[in-house]
Amino acid sequence: MNAAADHSTNASGPAMPTEGESATPGALQGVTILQVLPALGEGGGVERGTVEIARAIVAAGGRAIVASAGGLMEHDLTRAGAEHVTLPVDSKNPMVMVRNIERLAELMRGEKVDIAHARSRAPAWSTRWAARRAGVHFMTTFHGTYAAGNFLKRRYNAVMGMGERVIAISQFIAGHVRQIYGVAPSRIRVIHRGVDTDKFDPAKVSAERVISLAHDWQLPDGAPVIMLPGRLTRWKGQTVFIEAVARLNRPDIRCILVGADQGREEYRKELEKLILTHGLGWVMRIMDHCRDMPAAYMLSDVVVSASTDPEAFGRVVIEAQAMSRPVVATDHGGARETVIENETGWRTAPGDVEALSAALAKALALGEGERERMAERTTANVRAQFSTRAMCDKTIAVYREVLALPVGG
Repeated sequence: MNAAADHSTNASGPAMPTEGESATPGALQGVTILQVLPALGEGGGVERGTVEIARAIVAAGGRAIVASAGGLMEHDLTRAGAEHVTLPVDSKNPMVMVRNIERLAELMRGEKVDIAHARSRAPAWSTRWAARRAGVHFMTTFHGTYAAGNFLKRRYNAVMGMGERVIAISQFIAGHVRQIYGVAPSRIRVIHRGVDTDKFDPAKVSAERVISLAHDWQLPDGAPVIMLPGRLTRWKGQTVFIEAVARLNRPDIRCILVGADQGREEYRKELEKLILTHGLGWVMRIMDHCRDMPAAYMLSDVVVSASTDPEAFGRVVIEAQAMSRPVVATDHGGARETVIENETGWRTAPGDVEALSAALAKALALGEGERERMAERTTANVRAQFSTRAMCDKTIAVYREVLALPVGG
């Protein structure tokens, strides 16, 4: 375990908190919170959210511990002033999960944990039983809809609704939790995921960063750019996007699919073939990843989320808006809460190629004045409702609420 941060500095001084820190120093003074997730792999929403909340716990005077199988983001966790404990909580093997109960209970007792906060299903089962043994508060964050096609699946997923409080990352997920798992509305707290408005700030992205990325992506000067970020998997709607771009018949534009195939080589080949079939070889390219997403958004004239299945929240949409970019998203899931029609972007029916193409044409046709007014609205929308700080402060408020309950209440 890493050394704990010096908490004596967290509540001192009048300086305003930076993005991700709590606006209420001392709110968790003397409180120890354990977050549990499978691993700390690079870049996932669950992992990033865990680090952001750990940083906020420390800033609020608390002690943040994270249990996982480890990963590249352990360093980010340490920099946040939190501690990491390596446990095989990523395993779905029933025997390992049972052994994890005592491992976690021992950790909770030894470190005097006040709240155990589970963020994924397999770790949640072990954490729930460990919390009971150790006499510790148990809560969860419901990050997605999860597959629930049969009774066994629904039973496995149900643990995510068993917390004393259940955080849902969108109103869409809150409705799903109520409808499918029968969780009482009184136990659900909707806390939208947040975007770091210090990092995703147009004023902080230098021209050199944008030029460098344009060079790497071989983008010609002056060409309108449409970007669809997201891993290469069918439900992210890349095929719908390609078909929609083909309908535009705009050889002057450039389109970028940003996302790794994560082993889905056949799907990548299918996309590449579809691009060539529509004669878009000069117009569209696939980039495996991007290390500078703020610069990528700055390069883009339009950002697209074409998911055919509902996004639990959809962080791309708010990152793009934070960077003052208009968005076109599918009209379901979290996008209904983050995209204001005709003000910050447009929503189109799932899988509707014609509607997506029409929305892209509308976005590309924006005049300079219209684009500036939309940019003001997109940025204001994110800063008012979807910042990391807002997410962290609301989560800390839920922690305080749970601490006031009887354990298991």
